[in-house]
Amino acid sequence: MASQVATPTSLQTTATSSSTSLSSPGLSPSSPALLSPDDVELLAKLEEQNRLLETDSKSLRSMNGSRRNSGSSLVSSSSASSNLSHLEEDSWILWGRIVNEWEEVRKKKEKQLKDLVRKGIPHHFRAIVWQLLCNAQNMPIKDQYSELLKMTSPCEKLIRRDIARTYPEHEFFKEKDSLGQEVLFNVMKAYSLVDREVGYCQGSAFIVGLLLMQMPEEEAFCVFVKLMQDYRLRELFKPSMAELGLCMYQFEYMIQEQLPELHIHFQAQSFHTSMYASSWFLTIFLTSFPLPVATRIFDIFMCEGLEIVFRVGLAILQMNQAELIQLDMEGMLQHFQKVIPHQLDSGPDKVIQAAYQVKYNAKKMKKLEKEYTTIKTKEMEEQVEIKRLRTENRLLKQRIDTLEKESASLADRLIQGQVTRAQEAEENYLVKRELATVKQQSEEAGAQLEQAKKTIKQLQQQQQPQGKGPPRFSEESVLQLERELVQARLKEAESQCALKEMQDKILDMEKRNTSLPDDTNVARLQEELIGVKLREAEALTGLKELRQQVRDLEDHWQRHLARTASRWKDSSKKNTMSELQDELMSVRLREAEAQAELREMRQRMLELETQNQIHNNQLRRAEQESRSLQERVQKLTTQNKDLNMQLQEIKRRQAEIECKSKEEVMAVRLREADNIAAMAELQQQISELEIQKEEGKVQGQLNHTDSSQYIRDLKDQIAELQHEANPDSLLKRTEGALGQSAHF
Repeated sequence: MASQVATPTSLQTTATSSSTSLSSPGLSPSSPALLSPDDVELLAKLEEQNRLLETDSKSLRSMNGSRRNSGSSLVSSSSASSNLSHLEEDSWILWGRIVNEWEEVRKKKEKQLKDLVRKGIPHHFRAIVWQLLCNAQNMPIKDQYSELLKMTSPCEKLIRRDIARTYPEHEFFKEKDSLGQEVLFNVMKAYSLVDREVGYCQGSAFIVGLLLMQMPEEEAFCVFVKLMQDYRLRELFKPSMAELGLCMYQFEYMIQEQLPELHIHFQAQSFHTSMYASSWFLTIFLTSFPLPVATRIFDIFMCEGLEIVFRVGLAILQMNQAELIQLDMEGMLQHFQKVIPHQLDSGPDKVIQAAYQVKYNAKKMKKLEKEYTTIKTKEMEEQVEIKRLRTENRLLKQRIDTLEKESASLADRLIQGQVTRAQEAEENYLVKRELATVKQQSEEAGAQLEQAKKTIKQLQQQQQPQGKGPPRFSEESVLQLERELVQARLKEAESQCALKEMQDKILDMEKRNTSLPDDTNVARLQEELIGVKLREAEALTGLKELRQQVRDLEDHWQRHLARTASRWKDSSKKNTMSELQDELMSVRLREAEAQAELREMRQRMLELETQNQIHNNQLRRAEQESRSLQERVQKLTTQNKDLNMQLQEIKRRQAEIECKSKEEVMAVRLREADNIAAMAELQQQISELEIQKEEGKVQGQLNHTDSSQYIRDLKDQIAELQHEANPDSLLKRTEGALGQSAHF
């Protein structure tokens, strides 16, 4: 990173343009430290001469030409060189040679170059040297800068908000909407578009502001891109800030190793490294130290990277160790914010010299980086595992809630079923009573039919011939039979309506009883529910005991930590081991608690599954019982249908018998009418014959020849007619006809 070799194409022209652009309006040079008043006056005259050179292009061309011809000086103005001291003139000549021969010097004299940078880069050479140190010249991205400014960045509001907070007391950035604030906004906006992952971070504005104090915005943009890419700054400014955590870990180890007493004091006061050192790494001391001191440190940072931050930070702690040990947390914060910056007002040489007395082992830092990566990997794995356990716990809770809702729903259904079953049982009892009434009415109708059959048989027996005498049937008996038949039919219709109503009620009861268990199954379900609740209470008691054991273990561990805390104060490594053991035990305790919660959730899940299974068994038994009830109802329905068919058959036979009896009665009446008509006819014939007989007697008296024979014939006819008209013979013939019809 910091030791990369730059190969500019035209070093002379770049050095000249950079040195001339550094004195643009609004930029104030850094005051050299530890110089005499005469030297300060000479430097002021030199700055005035440089401003004149910027306005005079001929002077610039003559300066560039003299630099190409001689190759020994960056500034060839006769007025400036006449006012410079011999020491400053040698420094300018030396840095001019370095800039012109940069590639060769970087390859062959790297150690001497580092020593010169540590002593400080001259203000007018700083821009070109910084670009050469980070190899930021001729970057392709420089041509895209103007196009980036035309685009819109999502971070513009954040950048605008923080612009006024960046170097608020510096002349270049102090005024609102000034040139300095505008170019600072442009560079930060352009970088937020180039690197969208990082975007904008507040601390980066101070670094860009320092670059803009030294060079134009395009060159500052290129240098900032290089710093982000090659100097670990991009990892520092990422949203996760993983590199900052690594720097804090490495810096804390250096404090523990080289300043153990101060480290113990920090630990006792819970004064974490990030509380005072994070801004050192994020802004390279630009927000903590005076600007001239921070600029000198930034020179070394451009050459050597973040190593100088570790060195300077530890040197500051060494210089202030005695004071910091006497202070508490708030006092230490005040000391870092107010006292330490004023200690450096005299200049950076003292702190830089102390920084290079600090032990810095690059191999050890690499090892610490691997250790930190391993620790973070384990932490990430633990976080993933904890997140997974939390997710499982949340899913189990959701499942438990669902099962509890289902269990409550099943309990409600069971109670509702019991209530409905009681109502249906009462209705069933009423239906059974009505059915018994209907059966009784049916039996009465059957008895009446039997009685009717007996009556018909008696009538038939009465119609049998029983010697001579008048007939045993009459119109009154026939009318009585008809009335009884009408009443029997009315009762039959009423029975049919009642039977149909009973059938409808039975079907309704069948539909309602499909989901109702009987009393024995309800009692069994209640017993199973009581058993499940007992098991649930036992499981909850066991889980409470397990939690109590975990809490006792945690209390015991805390007491152990309190007892062993004093033993580890002597050794910093033991302190680290104790912290790691504490964290390990804490993780194990959390794991035990998570496992206890998981077991509790699984136990509750098993209990709810058991309850669900019990409810399913109850429903299955209820379905079986309802099916058996349906079968019984079907059997009763079938029997009822058979009885109805038998009743219909009896009614049909009764109707046939009634029809036959009606036909026979009508036939008897018709025969009686015929007989009466025949008797009247015979009596008329007899009367006519008697009249003829009387006439014959009169004629016989007149003529005695054939009268005797004629009289005998008439007597024979009269005797036959009288025999036919005899009521006894007529009754015999009628009874014979009735007997034949009854036999049929």
